Amino acid sequence: MSTFAPPVQRLITELGKLPGIGGRTAQRLAFHLLRASEEDALALADAIREVKSRIGLCEVCFNLADGPRCRICSDERRDAAVVCVVEEPSDIIPIERTHEFHGRYHVLGGALSPIDGVDPEDLRIAELYRRVTGEPEEGRDPIREVVLATNPTTTGEATALHIAEQLREKAPQVTVTRLASGLPVGADLEYADELTLGRALAGRRALS
Repeated sequence: MSTFAPPVQRLITELGKLPGIGGRTAQRLAFHLLRASEEDALALADAIREVKSRIGLCEVCFNLADGPRCRICSDERRDAAVVCVVEEPSDIIPIERTHEFHGRYHVLGGALSPIDGVDPEDLRIAELYRRVTGEPEEGRDPIREVVLATNPTTTGEATALHIAEQLREKAPQVTVTRLASGLPVGADLEYADELTLGRALAGRRALS
């Protein structure tokens, strides 16, 4: 039998479904909301309702959008000829923070993982091929580069290799690149694992 009244227990249960939120954290959040003013608590509830009712996926890149197209695809200043492929919409945020990429994106919706039942047809890979091989929108150059920015994990690497191989066949005129990976700035070689150090060596470049 629960120690708390049913509405409180329901709130704790729902908060506990959030990623990274355990039972004790869910309780703390629930009691924080109970202590908050009614205005603040209802503002949170309204924000959740609004995002669920208004936010969908961009018709072009499948990023989060509050209309047919996301803000990046609607921005005429972005280079539509360069497309960065990521696994999830959340992966766009750190790339944008660098202010180094000025192209557009394509969100796959995950990574290939046959052991988990995630095959190419379960992701938005076919839509990527159509974007790359199809006719460009009026007044825009055709796609000239696809940057594969899937995560440096086993599934992310497999996804990047699969897409690169298919693009070489379907669009040989398009340059396919992969994000460089290696040692983070400030890291000591002593603490680097073999895989990270190996990638750093493979991706070495001349000093200008």
